[in-house]
Amino acid sequence: MSTSGGVITIVPANEASWEDLDAILGPARCHSVRCYCQRFKIPNSQWNQIDDDERAFMLRAQTDCGNPESGTTSGLVAYLDREPVGWCAIEPRTAYSKLLSSRVPWAGRNEDKNDDGVWAMTCFIVRTGYRRRGITYELARAALEFARRRGARAVEGYPMITVPGREITWGELHVGSRNAFAAAGFREVTRPTARRVVMRIDFR
Repeated sequence: MSTSGGVITIVPANEASWEDLDAILGPARCHSVRCYCQRFKIPNSQWNQIDDDERAFMLRAQTDCGNPESGTTSGLVAYLDREPVGWCAIEPRTAYSKLLSSRVPWAGRNEDKNDDGVWAMTCFIVRTGYRRRGITYELARAALEFARRRGARAVEGYPMITVPGREITWGELHVGSRNAFAAAGFREVTRPTARRVVMRIDFR
């Protein structure tokens, strides 16, 4: 994939080094902390008991970075001209325990929350200095195909609605924008809040 700013390459996180992934996620702040994509996995009661280093350790184990022979990982890493610049979390929806118990994704829906054939695209991080180059859009497309190849029956996400001229902080936008999901072919399922939508693709 190429853009006017260079060539974008996207690989499963287990094929990337931990150092490359940490270059993307280490400086990022979600919910005022270095989340390392654990917000949907750690119960609220334990969140303040787990520090940045432990969250990083958890993600490193989940991604299996540096092990290209691994059959499991929890996301994709994007490179721009070999520089690590972006991350997308993509796993079976059942991997996100807090997502399953949250009200927002399920408003107006009636389905089996424990269906592990449904995957969820939950987080996008693009490094400062590399944003507005279409990297999130490319990550969304690549993650969709990644899930399909690994047997997903459907993929969904929970992006924010962005409005031209109205700023949304990057911490809020880690779930992605509706536009990026729509460009990848997702359809809107529900709109549980004024700014949040549930987007989905069913393969079969």
